[in-house]
Amino acid sequence: MSGILDIVYAEYNYWIYVTLMMIGFYAMIAKKNLIKKIIGANIFQTAIFLFYISLADVTKGTAPILVGGHGAEHAEHAADVIYTNPVPHCLILTAIVVAVSTTAVALALIIRIYNEYGSIEEDVILAARKELQPEFSEHARQRGVAEVSEQ
Repeated sequence: MSGILDIVYAEYNYWIYVTLMMIGFYAMIAKKNLIKKIIGANIFQTAIFLFYISLADVTKGTAPILVGGHGAEHAEHAADVIYTNPVPHCLILTAIVVAVSTTAVALALIIRIYNEYGSIEEDVILAARKELQPEFSEHARQRGVAEVSEQ
């Protein structure tokens, strides 16, 4: 039993990431409010970012910066040093920028949805769309557009 607890304690950060992912996933699936869905997606993305950064960590690793000079005496020392890979951190920085951008677009769409339907609750929006469906179908027929059947 002690061996299992040692593994759980040694990898506690992964348990935190999985917990955050499940909280975000639950919010995206179970909540009907569109803002809460966006918050859930952001929590999920944050868990992925943290997970990816933690995978890049190297035990006893250091930043890949050479201090001193570029002579032969420093080349010997550089072979003994373990460096952390900086590429995952750069990729996550890019992913954060993309996440902020998609959040901004999603919030702008939610504002448009609210202006159109007067609510940000999924059930109210779907009910309003069903009421508007015959009107849309008639408008589409007038324009010569094929009907879109809702499944």
